[in-house]
Amino acid sequence: MEIKVKKTIKELPEFERPREKLTKKGARALKKEELLAIILRTGLKGKNAVEVAKDILEKYGDKKLLDASYEELRNIRGVGPTKAVQILAAIELGSRLFKEKSEKEVYINSIQDVTKETEHIKENKKENFVVLYLDARNKLIYKETVSIGSLNANLVHHREVFEPAVRYLAAQIVLAHNHPSGDPEPSEDDLVITKRLVEVGKIMGIEINDHIIVTKNGFFSFKEKNLI
Repeated sequence: MEIKVKKTIKELPEFERPREKLTKKGARALKKEELLAIILRTGLKGKNAVEVAKDILEKYGDKKLLDASYEELRNIRGVGPTKAVQILAAIELGSRLFKEKSEKEVYINSIQDVTKETEHIKENKKENFVVLYLDARNKLIYKETVSIGSLNANLVHHREVFEPAVRYLAAQIVLAHNHPSGDPEPSEDDLVITKRLVEVGKIMGIEINDHIIVTKNGFFSFKEKNLI
């Protein structure tokens, strides 16, 4: 009977090796056991690093591994003191980075959220047209000033508004601009521009949630006034 000898990482085809796969396709393309195998670097006699990593994940599971202590990790077969330290460091770094990212996330769920994000333009002497690009959960994924106009006019082209939406895969957008005069009531140009952008958004499948005019004396919401 033929005995199947398990291959080491170096004996695997290049496209199956975790390190090479990561450099070519990025970390997100790797399975959890492949990511853990990169940290482990080496396996055991008869098992390569990927197989050892898979055994660890199957036995301990994600939650238990995340909460494991140094002593628990170092006693796992195939880990030991050095690899235990490396795993703990990787888990802690990932946890901190995720926490920092979560704390920085901004969600646009109200007019007040929009005015907060556009606070910097409300007293500008020229009209600034700002677009907030959101995902399907109203999380702000990008913000851009797409046009800076004169004291009383701000011509905005739909390409300038929707090109970033396509680039950042936005599901919806919020328009905002300031009125240097301090009067938040929309002008005829504001009404025409908004109507045109809403129509383009419908064609592209990108919803315009609202258009807010912000000033030092207050704000005006097109949605609140049923103009969108």
